[in-house]
Amino acid sequence: MAKYRIALMPGDGIGNDVMDAAQLVLDKLALDAEYVHADIGWEFWCQEGEPLPQRTLDTLKTCDCGLFAAITSKPKEEAEAELCPELQGQGLIYRSPIVRLRQTFDLYTNLRPCKAFKGNPLNYRDNIDMVVFRENTQGLYVGVEFHPLPDEVRAALKAHNDRMGVFDNVPGEDIAVSCRIFTRAGCRRIMRAAFEYAKTFGYPTVTVVEKPNVVRETSGMMVREARKIATDYPDIELWETNVDAMVMWMVKNPQDYGVMVASNMFGDIISDLAAQLVGGLGFAASGNIGDNLAVFEPTHGSAPKYAGQYKVNPTAMLLATKLMLDWLGETEMAQRLEAAIAAVIEEGKVRTYDMQGDASTLEMAQAIADRL
Repeated sequence: MAKYRIALMPGDGIGNDVMDAAQLVLDKLALDAEYVHADIGWEFWCQEGEPLPQRTLDTLKTCDCGLFAAITSKPKEEAEAELCPELQGQGLIYRSPIVRLRQTFDLYTNLRPCKAFKGNPLNYRDNIDMVVFRENTQGLYVGVEFHPLPDEVRAALKAHNDRMGVFDNVPGEDIAVSCRIFTRAGCRRIMRAAFEYAKTFGYPTVTVVEKPNVVRETSGMMVREARKIATDYPDIELWETNVDAMVMWMVKNPQDYGVMVASNMFGDIISDLAAQLVGGLGFAASGNIGDNLAVFEPTHGSAPKYAGQYKVNPTAMLLATKLMLDWLGETEMAQRLEAAIAAVIEEGKVRTYDMQGDASTLEMAQAIADRL
């Protein structure tokens, strides 16, 4: 019996291409694992009205972790139009499967390391080593939204905040509301995860990135809880920044920042910026981590125009595999994989098109596997 059971969820678009690259490297590492395929993706939305079928959730319940590649998502009207004819008009609503995974399994930490590898022609600077901790299950992405605005919701909001009065003359069908929901427990656990990571890996600072001067209640709660958690880590300095200023400082002085913590949307924004500073989304991986399960993924999209061409950079997918190995406790394998990735990038003989080369997805993966 294998030591680990891992769900492989290639998704669609280039998801199959980069998953093949990951499997090539995992085979070379000889990880003692049973790999099981799990359905997820746009084709299942179109054919079944559910991009994340219940059978996939059931499979994940039997696994140690999951490795996910990429998925297509489209706005509400476009998603409805692409359903098979017999499913159209039934009130089905497309829900992001990765967001649903995070919420179903309480994968509250989104860990996104962004490290500049020496020799990468796309680096903004060579000495960047940022790690973003994004709260993964609350905030604006929780999915509590209204359009049109129901009368009872409008009345409840107005009863508790007279500022709603400025919208008295706006009809409900012309108002859309998205709720930004934080809990004290949610703030505390993402902050503690960040401080523990900084302590383990030797980062001297943790920066909380919010907007408490304007978004007073939710961002204010995150900052207040950060200050409380920081007292348990006297050797790590807590920095506080507003998200708008932070994106400027990340460009100006990226080497000044190590571990950063933000709520769901702000974390999404700053982690993509951090990724671009180290070469783009082709180098950006993330872990969706809970107490009992984790799902690892590259943060790029499905890029349908490149699907099946084996053209894209697999580095983000291989770095996601590295994060998975770390989480499983296979630290030595994880270190070997990262060292192999770094060596191939520094040598510069094998590069995909985004790095001004002509290597295929699998040629890049094979070069990394050979280094192992």
